[in-house]
Amino acid sequence: MRKTWKEPIRSYAVITVACVLFALSFSIFYRPNDIAFGGVTGIAQMVNRLLGFPTVGVIIILINIPLFLLGWKFLGKKMFFGSLYAMFIGSVCLDLFSEWMVVPSLEEPLVACVFGGVFTGAAMGLLCREGASMGGTEIVARLLRIIDPSRSIGQILMVIDLIVICLVALVFKQLNSALLGIIALFVSTSVLDKVLFGANPSKVAYIISNQAEPMAAAIISELGRGVTMLNGAGAWTKEEKTVLLCAFKKRQIVDLKRKIQEIDPNAFLIVCEAYEVLGYGFGPHEEIKTKQKAVKKDEQGKIATKS
Repeated sequence: MRKTWKEPIRSYAVITVACVLFALSFSIFYRPNDIAFGGVTGIAQMVNRLLGFPTVGVIIILINIPLFLLGWKFLGKKMFFGSLYAMFIGSVCLDLFSEWMVVPSLEEPLVACVFGGVFTGAAMGLLCREGASMGGTEIVARLLRIIDPSRSIGQILMVIDLIVICLVALVFKQLNSALLGIIALFVSTSVLDKVLFGANPSKVAYIISNQAEPMAAAIISELGRGVTMLNGAGAWTKEEKTVLLCAFKKRQIVDLKRKIQEIDPNAFLIVCEAYEVLGYGFGPHEEIKTKQKAVKKDEQGKIATKS
């Protein structure tokens, strides 16, 4: 019963923190240093600059209305309400901080775009982890990811935001602002993916070799990584092959290549990016984490009872 009411409170608290962080990043780093912003916020910047009204926060809400209707239809009720809350809090904070905070521009705009990208990416990553969004391009990115799951949310956002930043450069006729915005965009999307998938990236190797068994044994004993043997066959030769599947930490790539070269110089190796690896040696699933906490709590209770 506790989990029923605690989880939504925790989720909305994280969403609130993320929205405040996003608004602070925009007000401290982007706006004073004339750094072009992507997405709906960038479009709102253009409209506000051209018309002089309404405020950026109000424009964001108006643009997001049709996008939220799409979000309701395709992405479900949970995201709709979480994102609606995030959009409202984020838009209000943007207008309040813009009104109250007077932040001077930095002597080095590059510093502003890097730190702005870091904090913005962290905010968007926290929102995505809670299944929410401030609307705009994040909802569009989630919808596009349904069509093409191979692309990460950060990659899709980068393409959309690049288009908006280019439009900002055309409207404002400020190439420098657009270039700084592109740098900030690369930083923010990188941080977003790190928040979503972890800061310690892993890779996956597919190894096709006639020395599959000794190679698997060496990887297990010397690199400390598990190996899965898959049955395969050459399409041209029809010869049966054993394919080794191995997930490993990025820093182990040199040791893995060296070991493969020692055992079978003719081995065929494919290394792929793995956004997230869960399991023994990497990171436990949420269910495993819950069980571990329950066991630990139970053990502490037994110790307290004995004492």
